[in-house]
Amino acid sequence: MNNIIDARGLLCPEPVLLTKRAIDNLPGGSVQVLVDNPAARENVTRLCVNKGWNVKVEQRGSEYVLQITR
Repeated sequence: MNNIIDARGLLCPEPVLLTKRAIDNLPGGSVQVLVDNPAARENVTRLCVNKGWNVKVEQRGSEYVLQITR
């Protein structure tokens, strides 16, 4: 199952809350999160790592794509 969360344009804590809701309801698989600011990138990454998920970050211009897997 592949979920995409478009959190571009949202300020923290909204991207973190959206991501938390998605991974809390997903025992495994992958989620892709799109953000457009470094604070959201760091906060979402920290949340996922603390919950045991792997995070790969790719920068695309001024945006970031976080590939979250478990």
